[in-house]
Amino acid sequence: MFQTDPWIDTFISQATVWKNEYIALRQILLESGLKEEKKWWQPVYTQEGKNIAIIGAFKDFISIGFFKGSLLSDPNHVLVKPGNNTESSRLIKFKDSDEIHAQSDIIKAYIIEAIAIEKAGLKIEYTKDLEYPDELYQMFHEYPSLKEAFEALTPGRKKGYILFFDAPKQSQTKKSRIEKHIDRIMDGKGLHDE
Repeated sequence: MFQTDPWIDTFISQATVWKNEYIALRQILLESGLKEEKKWWQPVYTQEGKNIAIIGAFKDFISIGFFKGSLLSDPNHVLVKPGNNTESSRLIKFKDSDEIHAQSDIIKAYIIEAIAIEKAGLKIEYTKDLEYPDELYQMFHEYPSLKEAFEALTPGRKKGYILFFDAPKQSQTKKSRIEKHIDRIMDGKGLHDE
């Protein structure tokens, strides 16, 4: 029997939409030998502490997302890029549980490849340099330890913070956002980590 996370048991049992789809994707992921964990308030599946996949529900679809999806070969052409701000993750989208069951062999093959990529230690080569907002540089000057802590974050966490900090037009709003997140950065946490 698979070891499931009690929070995810409750999360899925209380789902009002996509419940059958959560169950179907979860079963495939657990059968692949991945460990189930709650991260970012979502079911995440890991191998030896490394993130492999996440189940995400949206208004019009549910998906399995692969953290290093851009490294997958995608022979079935089912992977989609979730947005313009990511270079690494890729999704397979589904409209219902019948679609998940029909593609279960494809899903399993992608999971096996994702695990192999992680075991091989393959890394994403990011092509875009992150442009830090001026307000963040000012905070680095005021708090040198903040710069060290920020640079120690994973590329995804840094990018998440930079996009969030730089979104407002007003400099004061940017600075306020940075100030509110200093403790999280110093603790090595990302924007959405618990």
